Amino acid sequence: MRIAKEFTFDSAHFLKDYHGKCERMHGHTYRMRVTVEGPIQANGLVMDYVEIKRIVNEKVIDKLDHNNINDILEHSSSENICIWAWEQLKPVLPQLVEIRLWETPTSFAIYNGPNNN
Repeated sequence: MRIAKEFTFDSAHFLKDYHGKCERMHGHTYRMRVTVEGPIQANGLVMDYVEIKRIVNEKVIDKLDHNNINDILEHSSSENICIWAWEQLKPVLPQLVEIRLWETPTSFAIYNGPNNN
C-alpha cells in the first residue's frame, strides 16, 4: 500500500548555466508530494501522517522554505531538488518510494530513487 503527504514551501532560486528568464533570481511556491510504501500495520496504518510530516519538515521543508535554494544546491532545478530531498529523507524514511515536486501548477519532476531513474 502507498500513502502520500503533500507540502508547500516558498523559495527563490536561479538556474546556473541556463540562458533565459530563469537564469535570473525568481521565486516559486513549490508543492512536494512524498510517497511511502509498506504493509498496513495492526493499527490500520501504513505510517502515521504526523510522523511523515515531522520528518519531511525537519529534513527538507525547514531548510528550503523562504531561502535561496542556490545556497544549498549549485544547480537548483526541480530535478536536483528532488534528488537532494531524497538524499535527506531516505536514511530516516526507508519506506520512501517517490518524491514529486511541482515548480509551477503544471510543471513537475518525479524521482523514485537512484536505481529507478
